[in-house]
Amino acid sequence: MGELLRTRSFLVVPLRLRGGAIGFVACSRGPDRGPFLTAEIAAVESLAARASVALDNARRYEHERRTALAIRGSLLPGTIQEVEGCRIAHGSLPAGQGSIIGGDWFDVLRRPDDRVSLIVGDAMGHGPESAVAMIQLRTAVRTLAGLDIPAVDLIRRLDALASDTPGASFATCIYAEWDARRGTCTLVGAGHPPPLLRGPDGRTAPVTLVGAGLPLGLGAQAYEPTVLSIDEPALLVLYSDGLVESRDADIDHQIARLARALDMAAVDHDPLPSLCRRLLNAPSDPAGADDRTLLLAELTPTKG
Repeated sequence: MGELLRTRSFLVVPLRLRGGAIGFVACSRGPDRGPFLTAEIAAVESLAARASVALDNARRYEHERRTALAIRGSLLPGTIQEVEGCRIAHGSLPAGQGSIIGGDWFDVLRRPDDRVSLIVGDAMGHGPESAVAMIQLRTAVRTLAGLDIPAVDLIRRLDALASDTPGASFATCIYAEWDARRGTCTLVGAGHPPPLLRGPDGRTAPVTLVGAGLPLGLGAQAYEPTVLSIDEPALLVLYSDGLVESRDADIDHQIARLARALDMAAVDHDPLPSLCRRLLNAPSDPAGADDRTLLLAELTPTKG
């Protein structure tokens, strides 16, 4: 304090933000130097203004980061890892910086009679609007699944809802309903990449859907179910397009690449969660331009 009192010049410039002071910049000069000049005062004021903006940006970034983490946490499908005739592993990696909120979403829902519903979807873009759209779509699927309506009717109603939801138009999804007692898996697509199925022969291939369906929110209502009969254990793979899109390759080629990657990983007998992590961290686009979401379901029929 004594040193400060012996200074010849002392300059304090407040850090102002939205009409209030959030701090200050203090400058001092010893007795062997002249007082602060007008130009120097202006330079310090400019520095203080820049610092105020930087601090505000940092505060906003931290708020958005916490919001993004909260949204991602709320989108996890809970603790369901295994139901009758179905073991599940899932994961998601955001594109770019960890604070960016993308449009990917997924869920796992218990149904009556030991059935289980699985869904992976993708609302276009990034940011708050995409986050709100995916939350509304996910909530709608949970509500519709509770009505226990057929899979194709669920997607048709979701399509109607998406047309009235900002940011939800052109969202895509793939919905699967597994009935272990009957040994059937019903799939309905809405403009989404086809699921993969690894059968007892040890080969993974895309599922040929009866109809790929149009993205949600277009009011097309042209959705058709694809019903698979599964008599022996099989692995169903639902994923977002971030795992198969690339600027340098055709999407069909990239889907085949993902199938081969699954076969190679399965040869090593990786546990399901480890297999999920391995596939998530082998993106098609090294730049990681889109979110990557993966849902693995080991289907085991219990009829007999």
